Amino acid sequence: MAVREADRVPLIGRHGRRDDLEAGMKEIVGESLARRLVEWGVDTVFGLPGDGINGLMEGFRRQRERLRFVLVHHEEAAAFMATGYAKATGRLGVCAATSGPGAIHLLNGLYDAKLDHVPVLALTGMQETSVLGTYYQQEVHLDRLYQDLAAYNLVITNPQQLPGVVDLAIRTALSRRTVAHLSFPNDIQVAVAGEDPYRHVGPGGPPSSLPTWSRPPLRPEQEDLARAAEVLSDGERVAMLVGVGARHAREEVLAVAERLASPIVKTLPGKFVVPDDHPLTTGGLGLLGTRPSEELMEECDTLLMVGTSFPYSTYLPAPGRARVVQIDVDPSLVGMRRPTEAPVAADARLALRELLPMLEPAADRSFLARYQRKMDAWRADMKALQDPSRDPIAPQYLMGCVDETASGDAILTCDSGTIATWAARHWTIRGGREFYLSGNLATMAPGLPYAIGMQHAFPGRQVIAFVGDGGFAMLMADFLTAVRHDLPIKVVINNNNSYGQILWEQIVLGYPEYAVRHRRPEADFSAWARGCGAFGVKISDPRELPGALRRAFSHDGPALVDCDVNPDEPPMPGRVKYEQAKAFTEAFLRGQPHKANILATVARDKFSELRP
Repeated sequence: MAVREADRVPLIGRHGRRDDLEAGMKEIVGESLARRLVEWGVDTVFGLPGDGINGLMEGFRRQRERLRFVLVHHEEAAAFMATGYAKATGRLGVCAATSGPGAIHLLNGLYDAKLDHVPVLALTGMQETSVLGTYYQQEVHLDRLYQDLAAYNLVITNPQQLPGVVDLAIRTALSRRTVAHLSFPNDIQVAVAGEDPYRHVGPGGPPSSLPTWSRPPLRPEQEDLARAAEVLSDGERVAMLVGVGARHAREEVLAVAERLASPIVKTLPGKFVVPDDHPLTTGGLGLLGTRPSEELMEECDTLLMVGTSFPYSTYLPAPGRARVVQIDVDPSLVGMRRPTEAPVAADARLALRELLPMLEPAADRSFLARYQRKMDAWRADMKALQDPSRDPIAPQYLMGCVDETASGDAILTCDSGTIATWAARHWTIRGGREFYLSGNLATMAPGLPYAIGMQHAFPGRQVIAFVGDGGFAMLMADFLTAVRHDLPIKVVINNNNSYGQILWEQIVLGYPEYAVRHRRPEADFSAWARGCGAFGVKISDPRELPGALRRAFSHDGPALVDCDVNPDEPPMPGRVKYEQAKAFTEAFLRGQPHKANILATVARDKFSELRP
């Protein structure tokens, strides 16, 4: 059967506008999708083409003046970029991958979005409907694969499903702050939009005007606030634990803490809710947290949790030791970790704003004053570890130099591993600074693609990826993506030539380390940066580090600093427990291969802390 000229899918067109051939063509499903994304305010899709999404790519091409496609080198990076974009902007992130292996590669980045509650739409391809179920090449039934992942998960089987299912997918992603997934068989992608080969009854049409839509702020119930105020007013030693759900409520968090004379503890994803140098905060909690925060959780008699369902319950007050008030926009998360006497299901800003006038000012501020003194001592200890005379370079010094060199509104992205410890303790939130990492999934490798997605969203801000050599090596090809898209990200590699966090976990468990260090020499990732046409420098001398960072951060394009650091620097907990110390000692007695270097490093750290 001959194909009419008007129905043909064009292969090429002049950049910047539709050519004459294109103007006479009927709209295909791929273009209908692209048009609908634009109407929802989407301006960017991160992805990698393949023969399983050629029809979608043609649709993106036809809408290229309004919808930018950022070509990446690995689909996992595309999902991380969309997730980072959504984390930093609060808007919908969108990524696309071909059928089979391409769609499988998206999963890690998409699970990061799901577990950290950010809206991302994944678009994938699938084989033609006529060959599904015939063991066709790369046939993977993605709706089944994504069943645990996506809150809205659909294979498109009829052109008339668009744009209705696109609206539902986006509404679901935005309202539930999660992942939605649409998969398009090849024949559906290039079908003429609006035609119905099965003559089904189509859904009702969408509204003529479709604004950007998301869940409105949830207002608190007055009875819930009254109960919360009663519990908090009765407390003598009140502490606050705030998470990323309170990121938009900084002033309200500080006002309530001031009224209650309550120290503020922060989760790691919520690090930028309150400035690190503010006198009301004791910093983070957990393995990467501070000693004062850990002690505070043991001593407080009342805990106000805001915007967090902190997963590491062993760091929370023991059951029955403290009365709990919890404010969270998701009612299903309230009371998950500890029995909650006063639950408040509401937006953090609205709840705290209405709670504040119900609270009596604390008459006794001695509890807060005592923890302020503890925190002053902790900050001095951390500053002492940023020792420029140490050789090999101390990772604390590297992070301290980044902290001093970065701008006041810089965005720092971070990988999982020991680098998260150094960032948590030595990256200072002040002014408009922000901080992002993979929170609940705690996966390796998102730091670089996060930075690319966020730099695209905020072209005028400084975006820094603080990553380890292990995480960078996983997706390093996408540094070239930043170069090719003129994104001036700054990458700082904490190069210990090992999987540092795993190394220390083995030791703490009582095992000698095994298979966690790479053979020497350390990789020189700066050569890769220069090979990509970007700024790149390798640093092993601590005296050269400050100048190298200044040159990199002032460079007007992508820049990378690869810094060799001490591989035997332990990411010590805020307070070492007896069981941890016992296991650490037993590992050494069993033949820890690098015991001399590790003991020397620990001794130097202690000397630095005690030195006046």
